[in-house]
Amino acid sequence: MTDTAHLATSLRAELISLVNSVISLDPSQPVDGETDLLLSGLVDSLGVVELVGWLEDRLAIAVDPVDVVLENFQTVDRMVSFAVRVSSGDPSGSEDA
Repeated sequence: MTDTAHLATSLRAELISLVNSVISLDPSQPVDGETDLLLSGLVDSLGVVELVGWLEDRLAIAVDPVDVVLENFQTVDRMVSFAVRVSSGDPSGSEDA
């Protein structure tokens, strides 16, 4: 397993656990990687702030406020993809960067 794949797998498991145990507004609704966290109301704006802070601390990165959008934070899997891109130096996700 590559370092990037290992990071993604680890982040996914950690984020799912964090959302399920701390951030979710409805702990009776289990969250997985594909669960819509925002439009379902499981995570509110404060929860997003907590997730951004957690990612910044966990990966020693800075998340630009312009990147805190639905496309990057709607699901755990989207957060993982975004975090891997940012930690590799490519927050835009551009293949050419």
